[in-house]
Amino acid sequence: MTIEATAGPGELIPAEPADANDAGHDAAHDAGVRTLARVPIGVRLREGGIIEVALPANEEIEGPEARVAGAAVRALAHGRRVPVLLVITGVVGISAEARHVYSTSIAASAFALVGESPVDRVIAHYLLRSRTETIPAQFFLSEAEAIGWLGRYSSEH
Repeated sequence: MTIEATAGPGELIPAEPADANDAGHDAAHDAGVRTLARVPIGVRLREGGIIEVALPANEEIEGPEARVAGAAVRALAHGRRVPVLLVITGVVGISAEARHVYSTSIAASAFALVGESPVDRVIAHYLLRSRTETIPAQFFLSEAEAIGWLGRYSSEH
């Protein structure tokens, strides 16, 4: 099962309140909505009870997208703590708000972060630095190794 976990191109989400002194604001902003032109975050349940969260390449992940993806993870977890595979390959950056969402997950029993480049490794360490000590987390260059490591944290193991 795959759930697209964020507003897609052309969809509307609540906007930040407009600054009354901002002469460059537009009608959509005045209406209290803003359009996301981002690629959705993919969330799906994989074999073995692992939930995969695939962050879109060439995007900066912001708080609203992270919160929607987190809600999708909780829905798939059905109240259980489950291992989470977080694919960060090619992500440009992660906001402090998105980092907070991932580091305070109540559904994750463990996080395996997967990336390919030195930039992915830096982003992974930024996320790992913020995590709670009670949730095991590790960065991997190989998805197969990450899945193997997560297997020990799965109730379907």
